[in-house]
Amino acid sequence: MAKHFVKQAKQYADTRPSYPPQLFQFIASKTPSHHLAWDVGTGSGQAAKSIAAIYKNVIATDASEKQLEFAAKLPNVTYQHTPSTMSMTELEQKVAPQGTIDLVTIAQALHWFDHPTFYKQVKWVLKKPHGVIAAWCYNVPRLSYEVDKVFDKFYKNDSGPYWDPARKLVDDNYRNIDFPFQPVDGVDHTGPFEFVSEVVMDLEHYLGYIRSWSAYQTAKEKGVELLGEELVGKFKVAWGENEPKVAKFPLYLRIGRVGDA
Repeated sequence: MAKHFVKQAKQYADTRPSYPPQLFQFIASKTPSHHLAWDVGTGSGQAAKSIAAIYKNVIATDASEKQLEFAAKLPNVTYQHTPSTMSMTELEQKVAPQGTIDLVTIAQALHWFDHPTFYKQVKWVLKKPHGVIAAWCYNVPRLSYEVDKVFDKFYKNDSGPYWDPARKLVDDNYRNIDFPFQPVDGVDHTGPFEFVSEVVMDLEHYLGYIRSWSAYQTAKEKGVELLGEELVGKFKVAWGENEPKVAKFPLYLRIGRVGDA
């Protein structure tokens, strides 16, 4: 995962959407206590800073040192650079002892993980039986009919060949991602539950978001510029006057509790 975002780490931090307060309120309502949360694949800390407003302490980890450089520094958030795969000893040293974490969150990253190994570690660190894991992804933004028409053709035809196969889990809104946990109190399934993240963007911000994609970087490494002059021109025409627009990112949450596993 880490290699996909090294070269555009600052762009990722500057252009990726934050997440709606309703998402964190829903998640927090499902954990009996709010002492310690682990934000895995934190990147530049988009989720960690919101979690830190609710939970007393947050351990935020990522395999990319470069992305962590751009994370917001907060007094109750500890950022840790970790290897892509940790041993159980490393997990205890870098994250937390067994059965001490109230909440594990994974924002826009679960599709990159080795699920069997990761879930074993999640079940080890979470408090039993009510410790919660919450993983979410967001899909492509919706702005206007004109902009979306240009985007959809570009996303399917031009960027498609450069996405890692793991991206298909996001396109599927995490419906078919492996998620071996029990429903949390008050619901009868583990999701996906839908939310919306709204971001005000001008055209340059929008194009910067596209440039932050792993697919954009992969194409660039192969000598392909996905946002060539002709395409940028089409986006400019579709955008119209360069006034900010509201981009709506549909967001999909899988949430479950560890039980007695």
